Amino acid sequence: MVDKRNILKLESPGGEASAPAVLEELVRRAEEAGASDVHLQMGAGSAQVSFRLDGVLTPVTELPRELAERVIGRIKYLARLKTYQESLPQDGRIDKGALPARSDIRVATYPTVTGEKVVLRLFQAAAVRTLGELQLAAEARRELELFLNKTAGLLLLTGPAGSGKTTTIYACLRHLAESGGRHIITVEDPAEQIVPGIMQTEVNEARGLDFAKAARHLLRQDPEVLMIGEIRDEDTANLAVRAALTGHMVISTLHAGSCKGVFERLLVLCPDHSAVAAALELVVNQRLLRRVCAACQGAGCPDCLGSGYRGRLPVVEWVRVNDALRRQIAVHQLDSCSARPPLLEAAQALVAAGQTTQAELQRVLGT
Repeated sequence: MVDKRNILKLESPGGEASAPAVLEELVRRAEEAGASDVHLQMGAGSAQVSFRLDGVLTPVTELPRELAERVIGRIKYLARLKTYQESLPQDGRIDKGALPARSDIRVATYPTVTGEKVVLRLFQAAAVRTLGELQLAAEARRELELFLNKTAGLLLLTGPAGSGKTTTIYACLRHLAESGGRHIITVEDPAEQIVPGIMQTEVNEARGLDFAKAARHLLRQDPEVLMIGEIRDEDTANLAVRAALTGHMVISTLHAGSCKGVFERLLVLCPDHSAVAAALELVVNQRLLRRVCAACQGAGCPDCLGSGYRGRLPVVEWVRVNDALRRQIAVHQLDSCSARPPLLEAAQALVAAGQTTQAELQRVLGT
């Protein structure tokens, strides 16, 4: 197994390490490994550096405290934050040309009892995937394509943070854009990837532009397709339902633990249950399981930074809304609402095929 305590060797052989050089090397290594985030947690005598790899926080090295402080100062400088401010959280952004990096980096700092914690979110510049590249089960992909061929209706995706919902949505948007003929608008927080051929916008809650207000104004831009990054409140939920009922295709996410949970929460947010029943077309519940590393078959190697995994696989269950279910939704009777295939069953099939492990299944699904 690879020693995870200090996978990255960042010491300078010529003497004192340069903070700019260390930061550039950290970001370069993180991008090579496919990390989504870099965490720097200050401790008593050193700072722990971890990468979020395939959804799991993985320790990769430690920095001496003095060097770590200089690296954090460099991060703040590049992100145009107050370098002297350590007692309050700060948020900023580093332009990709300043490091250099493959794409812009979002920066968040927060004070802790042992010193500042800094998180760098790496927005990978890779091209938006196609539906075929998502590696969904054939029937799940077919369900999405059937919905995307419609002219109106509401598609909701659910799952915890890091479950791949945004990646699936971007693949759907690419499919629609490449099909042509439709005006597609998004409202996101933030826009993580650029999809050619569509109009992408971002919320700005500090200035009073939330999802509901943005979507309300964007509907005046005459879209055929509206993607709302997340339904967080009653206003956004009711707007999404009304838009789907008035000839728009609407794609969004709603946090719930299951497909049935999506129906239950939406019925709480929207008092007009008949409208919900008429608008909803498809609900998808998604998780991501880490794939066994092809280079070492799970033993741990430099390619997977000792984790035994590299890359992830989607596990999906869904509910297609038919006439019988619409009648049940309208009267808030969801006893017979069941997803297919059950998430656990789909995950067990991947374990049986040797693509992931039982331990990973238990980590993600808790069973």
